[in-house]
Amino acid sequence: MTMDGTEVLTRTVTEDEATILDGWTGALRESASLQGGRIREAELQTQAKAVLGQFRDALVAGGLDADGESYAPLRETLADISRSRAIQGFTPTDTANFVFSLKEPVFEALRLKSGADASAQAAGMWAGGKVIDRLGLQTMEVFLASREEVIGRQGQEIAELSTPVVRLWDGILALPLIGTLDSARTGVVMENLLQAIVDEEAEIAIIDITGVPTVDTLVAQHLLKTVAAARLMGADCIVSGIRPQIAQTMVHLGVELNVVSKATLADAFAVALRRTGRKVVRQQVPTEGRG
Repeated sequence: MTMDGTEVLTRTVTEDEATILDGWTGALRESASLQGGRIREAELQTQAKAVLGQFRDALVAGGLDADGESYAPLRETLADISRSRAIQGFTPTDTANFVFSLKEPVFEALRLKSGADASAQAAGMWAGGKVIDRLGLQTMEVFLASREEVIGRQGQEIAELSTPVVRLWDGILALPLIGTLDSARTGVVMENLLQAIVDEEAEIAIIDITGVPTVDTLVAQHLLKTVAAARLMGADCIVSGIRPQIAQTMVHLGVELNVVSKATLADAFAVALRRTGRKVVRQQVPTEGRG
């Protein structure tokens, strides 16, 4: 006669829930996440109690089908925990262990419950391992997706912070670029620059690439897109910061920016002043006579 592992597991978790919870919270208490101070013990115990209660209810209603409707509340709870831990900086190991550490107290309860009945114990352990492994994988999928979202958002914020538009003078803006230009960052650069052109009613925008390590054909295309977008808004562009090495590379690659370029930001600013009918002169300070 084949032993029903689902029945054995469900009966054990239902009848020995308190014992399993004690064993699980004890294991979690010794985990790296608690020892590292990233979560309080009371919060960890609350999460464990909620998850185990929903696990019991799901077993009773849906058996081992961790993807079924009966497990929806438990999956949502684990997803919330995973998203929270991704934001708080937990490691994948810490997050996975929260679910997988449930195995040991469940298996110990099965061993005690089954006694000498080895087939019942084996069937219960197989059933428990199957459903807990599936829940653990679902938890990790949500955690990794959430962490990628956090990293992407942080990258976007860094890109926005690293492309400030500076007002040098009435109608003259400067956009200092640092790091490599790619398609995503070019979009941020364009958005920041065009908005600044509108806000400041700028006539000239200086794009300074002193902090760009290399300029290849792809980077040149991104620069040209930015220049073209600025021109559509009524602002002329000047590119500054082209170092000798970059100039040689661009000539070798046959890259043409088709825009006024200067070696330094100061030179570009001087050109911008002349174009707007301004100039900077040194004021003669009269020397005071000695008494």
